[in-house]
Amino acid sequence: MPWRSTVVIAVVVVAGSGFAARGQTDREALDAAGRALLLLGAAPLLFRHRWPVPVVFGVVAVTLGYLVAGYPYGPVFALVAVACFAAVVHGHRTAAAWALGLLWAGHLLLAHWLYRWLPPVGDGPAPWGQELPAAAFAVAVLAASEAVRVRREQRAQLRAGRAAAERRRADEERLRIARELHDVLAHSISVINVQAGVGLALLDSDPEQARSALTTIKAASREALGEVRQVLDTLRAPGAAPRTPAPGLDRLPELVEQAAAAGLTVAVETGGPPGPLPPGADLAAFRIVQEALTNVVRHSGSRTARVRIAHGSGVLALTVDDDGPATGTEEGGSGNGLAGMRERAAALGGTIEAGARPDGGFRVHAVLPVRPTHPMGPVGPAGSEEAP
Repeated sequence: MPWRSTVVIAVVVVAGSGFAARGQTDREALDAAGRALLLLGAAPLLFRHRWPVPVVFGVVAVTLGYLVAGYPYGPVFALVAVACFAAVVHGHRTAAAWALGLLWAGHLLLAHWLYRWLPPVGDGPAPWGQELPAAAFAVAVLAASEAVRVRREQRAQLRAGRAAAERRRADEERLRIARELHDVLAHSISVINVQAGVGLALLDSDPEQARSALTTIKAASREALGEVRQVLDTLRAPGAAPRTPAPGLDRLPELVEQAAAAGLTVAVETGGPPGPLPPGADLAAFRIVQEALTNVVRHSGSRTARVRIAHGSGVLALTVDDDGPATGTEEGGSGNGLAGMRERAAALGGTIEAGARPDGGFRVHAVLPVRPTHPMGPVGPAGSEEAP
C-alpha cells in the first residue's frame, strides 16, 4: 500500500490549494470542509494499485464535489492525474479516459450552465477559452501515463526475454552434459561389460587372457573416470576454460584399440585432403563415431565395422557400417545414443541418417558442415568450441 506517497500528495494538494485560494477571491474560501474534501479525494489513492478503476472514478467524483462547492481551482486536479496514471499503468486505459471525460463534461456543466444555482453567490460563466487548456491537460495526463505503461511493459518483456534466454541456455547446457556423460559412459561401460564377460569365461581355462581382459577393464574405467571428471569440472567452475582439450578425431586410434579389446575389428578409411577442424565439429565427429561403434558392440552380431571419414569442401562426412545381424531389442541402438548423435549434428547445422541397410547391416551416415580454422582460432559459427 503506497501510504507514504499518498501522504505526500495529500499534504502538497492541501497546502497548494491554500496558496491558490489567495489569488482566487471570487471563489469560496478554503475552509475545513474544503480541506476535508481534498483529504477525502486523496484517501482512495492508497488503493490505486489494488483497485485502480474504482479509485479513479471515486477521485473524479470527489473532485467534482469540490468544484460544485465553489472552492478554488488548483492542485486538486493532481489527485485526478495520479489516479488516472495508476489506472493506465495497470492497463485500464478506457476507464481512465472515461473518468477524465466525465470530469471535463462535469466541469463544462458547472462553469457554463449550473453556475447560477451553485456557490459562490453571484458567480458568472467561465470563459470558454479555459476549456482548451483543460482538454490539453486531460490529453497530456493520458499520453504521459500511456508512455510510462508502454515503457514498463517493454522492460517487463525484456526481463522475461532475458530470463527465458537464461533458462534456455541452462537447458542446453544440461543437454550437452547429458550427451557427454552418455557417450563417455555408454562406450566405456560397453567395453568393460564385454571384457568382464571374457574374463569370467576364461578365468580358469586361460588366466593370461583373463588378465588381459582385466587390464582392458582397468584402462577403460580409468579413461571414463577422467572424462567424467572433466565434465564435472565444468560444472564446478562455470565459465572457466576446460583443463584438458576436448577429444577429437585425433583420438580415433584409441577408439579402434578399445573396440578391438571388446572383440570388434574396425577398419578406418579416409578420403579428401584432411585439414584442421573447428573444436566443436571435431568433438561432434569423435562422439558420433564413438557412439556408432558402441552401438555395434552392444547391438550387432557383427564383429567387424568400417569407418569412413571424407573431408570435403566445407563439410565432413562420416560413415560407420557393420554387417549385422542386429541383436537385442533395440536394433542399431535406437535409444538415447542415436538421439544424442542427431542433436550433435543438428547443433552444427548438419544431418545424420541411421538405419538398416538392404543387405542386413546397419549404417550411420553423418554430414557436418565445417569451416577451416584461422591460425588464431576458429572462424564462424561452426568454430564455436563445445567444451566437454
